[in-house]
Amino acid sequence: MNEPAGKADEADAPSWARSVLTFDIDAHAASQGDWRLHYEQLSSGDFRGELLMLQLSGVSLTSEKTNLALRQRGRLGEDVYGFAMSVDPSGDVYFDGRKVHPDAILCGSGREIDFVTPPKHHLIGLTVDRSLLDSLWDRMYQKPLATWLERQVDLRPTSENAIALRAKHLQDLKQALALAQHFTDAADLNQLRDDILIEWIEAIPPNVDVSDMDSLARRKRLVDKACDLMLVNRDLPPSILDICSQVGASRRKLNYCFQDVLGISPTQYLRALRLNGVRRSLRQAEPDETVQDIATRWGFWHQGQFSLDYKKHFFQLPSETLNRARRRLYGANPKGASV
Repeated sequence: MNEPAGKADEADAPSWARSVLTFDIDAHAASQGDWRLHYEQLSSGDFRGELLMLQLSGVSLTSEKTNLALRQRGRLGEDVYGFAMSVDPSGDVYFDGRKVHPDAILCGSGREIDFVTPPKHHLIGLTVDRSLLDSLWDRMYQKPLATWLERQVDLRPTSENAIALRAKHLQDLKQALALAQHFTDAADLNQLRDDILIEWIEAIPPNVDVSDMDSLARRKRLVDKACDLMLVNRDLPPSILDICSQVGASRRKLNYCFQDVLGISPTQYLRALRLNGVRRSLRQAEPDETVQDIATRWGFWHQGQFSLDYKKHFFQLPSETLNRARRRLYGANPKGASV
């Protein structure tokens, strides 16, 4: 669904609403407008994602439900700020390299984001253009935007404010979707937009402590460097000891940093990262490529064990993934899918 709404004047950007149900993490990431996001599936199962997205003048409102543990990284835009919150999280959430409280407001620059979310997760959020937030902030507080908004910060509202904010966001998103679909005058949508944006800003606690951000950032940089090394040579996955040597950390420290930043061990993450890579390659395979060709290219040399690991992670054999891709891409009898 992609419906334009009315405009108050020529200066207003058109509004639109989108409701998407997806069964593939890459399709889910690609459905989110101009955002550039990349997802990795960390837990086992068939993916299912639900996304509600409403673009208003200067603000987008979202509600995202996903059924598996995921890592999502990317950017929302150069000149936007993002605000997000979990709705009744079923497990630990990690934001920019640290575990956050279930009621935390996650906010900061849209230039780079990094989330790890648990299975059965519901995320609500909004993005706002810098110019709109700057103007609103000045009117509310008579001072420039807080400098900590240029970073990725998790803030702890009171329990009462957290409950109220969740309810308000979901209520206003539902109302705004109804208005947008009925070509309502943009003035009504803009009033609703301002109300929900003010609600998010007012839920921010008065004092924001970022004194530990530098030490947390160092830990995350180490993990990010290790993650990059995992994909340098796809056909020859590094050992954990190789990674430790190249990032300058003991195995114990590396494991501690991964658990602290992503909630997963480096061995588990390396395995998930490469299985995700195989699945993407299978779904985009050339007509003459086989499962064995692709698995070997990703460093899986023992085909029997690889097939078991793949099925455990994605609930289907690699040959099933390749067969489905063949039918979707070429409409022909599948070839080379024997594993």
